[in-house]
Amino acid sequence: MNRIIVSLWFPTFAIDRWSRITAQQGEEDDLRQPIVLVSDTAHGPVIDAVSRMAMSAGAQSGMRLADARMLAPELVAIPFDHEGNQRTLGKLALATQRWGPWSMVDGYDGILLDSSGSAHLFGGDGPMLTRIETFFLRQGYQCRIACAPNSGAAWALSHYAENRSAIAMPDDLPEALAPLPVAALRLNSETRLLLARLGLKTVGDLMEVPRESLVRRFRNRRSAEANPLVRLDQVLGRKHEPLVPLIEHPPFGAERRLAEPILHLEPLQHIVGDITHDLMRILEQAKHGVRRLSLRLWRVDGEDMYRTLELASPSRDPDHIIRLFAQRLNDVEAGFGIDQIRLTAIWTEPLDGAQDRLDKPDTSGTALPVLIDRLVTRLGRDRVAQFVPRSSHWPERSQRVAAPGETSAAVQYDLGFNQRPLKLLARAEPISVIYATPEGLPRRFRWRGGLHVIVKAEGPERIAPEWWRQRANARLRDYYRIEDEAGRRYWIYRNGLIGDGRGGPPDWYLHGFFA
Repeated sequence: MNRIIVSLWFPTFAIDRWSRITAQQGEEDDLRQPIVLVSDTAHGPVIDAVSRMAMSAGAQSGMRLADARMLAPELVAIPFDHEGNQRTLGKLALATQRWGPWSMVDGYDGILLDSSGSAHLFGGDGPMLTRIETFFLRQGYQCRIACAPNSGAAWALSHYAENRSAIAMPDDLPEALAPLPVAALRLNSETRLLLARLGLKTVGDLMEVPRESLVRRFRNRRSAEANPLVRLDQVLGRKHEPLVPLIEHPPFGAERRLAEPILHLEPLQHIVGDITHDLMRILEQAKHGVRRLSLRLWRVDGEDMYRTLELASPSRDPDHIIRLFAQRLNDVEAGFGIDQIRLTAIWTEPLDGAQDRLDKPDTSGTALPVLIDRLVTRLGRDRVAQFVPRSSHWPERSQRVAAPGETSAAVQYDLGFNQRPLKLLARAEPISVIYATPEGLPRRFRWRGGLHVIVKAEGPERIAPEWWRQRANARLRDYYRIEDEAGRRYWIYRNGLIGDGRGGPPDWYLHGFFA
């Protein structure tokens, strides 16, 4: 059996994806504007993809946005979604596996599919390529497609062949590849320029050169992109090119198919509890915990219903999940009965089991993640928020409000005795401070009409301005932990230093309270 590799190239993939998303959102007016997708670089925004209207106006991929707007001031710039494009391309690659055993993403705008032994199921190579192209056209993606005995030849034909659906068999490879430019060999720009200076413009010209001459001229070039002889051997099938297939990892799930449809809430909750225990056992074997669950219910009349659940932290506690789902099933309309139930762990994270200690003390109360899950289930996700750390030394910028369950990769600073107070004022309040020397410890301070005598003081903790976020005249802060004669503990700071050249004398502020 001959090996057949199908190469799919989407020349306008980024624009097609943006247009598809825009049409789904009902914003058809944006499709009538000259759109360019741009990425930020050190030299300013650069165009990565252009729509047809923008191309007609003179914009091209690779141009700086400022230069393109000199030609067409009406251009509308939209950020290029690199991660979204790659995720979509991966999903499309998995979708092509209906025509072959495996597939993979090829660069930023292509897919490679191994259809060996599958073409006869679709009427041959030609009808199969037509079905694949039609499938993507219906999805809104322009596609060029070709098949050949190896990935290099299939890539070359899909990108440079005159026929949109080129087919090449092993005996036809030299003839099919000969008229293609040397760029079809996936060489770098330096090698292509060298071959052009030597008068070698097509793959056929390169095949006519004696092999000894190519070996002698390019023997010091190790990489395939810089050595045309290696690329030529790959497209002609003389040298193997390794490929890494894209393997889909199906989500963990559990399911029940019922012989008799159920109509009431009590048996439904019982079955949901059973499949929850089944799913948790599967996750325990995989050493994973679930963060997001989807419960799908099928009725006898063909209608289906969804209930989703998102947890604040990875969990394998079936009782906790069952309690949360119990509040989501009260409004289920069974109709003529529910005969199939499936529970799927859409989002999981690694979670190793922890062994309990023999001397573990008894604990009471509710854990914070469990409390968050119950609040979200009862009140709604948009009514619950939490604080997550943010990378900043400045206290008022060290946290931000986030959705429940969201994690932050912010750096946690271990400042030793410089602990932050549990309560911060929304805005630091000015105070009057008496101190022994301008740079010394504070002795007394007046706040809200009351005089406080300081008996203990610790500090300072100096925090410099963040020059990348603040103005150049921002002043540093010296924070002190103090305690007055009544035992109350405060967090105060001196804003600025004498003679720092950034304002007058320093002033003092009260910023927080310690428990």
